[in-house]
Amino acid sequence: MSRNDDTIIRLSGLKPGRYSYSFTLGKEFFESFENEEIRDGNVQIEAILEKTERVTTVKISLRGEVTTLCDRCLDEMTVPIEGEETLHLRFSDTEVSDDENVAILPEGANEIDLSQWLYEYVAVRIPLQHSHEEGECNPETVSYIKSEETLEREREENREVDPRWEALRGLKGE
Repeated sequence: MSRNDDTIIRLSGLKPGRYSYSFTLGKEFFESFENEEIRDGNVQIEAILEKTERVTTVKISLRGEVTTLCDRCLDEMTVPIEGEETLHLRFSDTEVSDDENVAILPEGANEIDLSQWLYEYVAVRIPLQHSHEEGECNPETVSYIKSEETLEREREENREVDPRWEALRGLKGE
């Protein structure tokens, strides 16, 4: 993945307080991750960084849509994306965190690149199964799938059954 300057927040020189940032994630952003799941998108990000003497958090709101492939016909489809996340920033040269909502930055870090977290926040909002509404899939693909299903059903109906299985089925009915 290449560095995306649009999603970098400069930390050096920030005094305690609230800071607002806005990003738009588009095709170039998603292509930089070299993952074919998300092909395009238009996702608006609103990030509010809140810095106190001890804690720094980034509250992230995302809203928009991404383009992915339909599971049924493999044509592109648009999926709406919406949600909120909170990312906690910790500064340490030795600490490691398994918490996905905690970013460990080296002491004295001047900036944080949010691109990886933003990508993941979008990706987890795509439903596991995503397909067009009924009747919106590519008609050629749907007719091909139906013809293959019909052929498979005919093969099943015409397949000779091993007599040993028939004998076992007879036992089950008793």
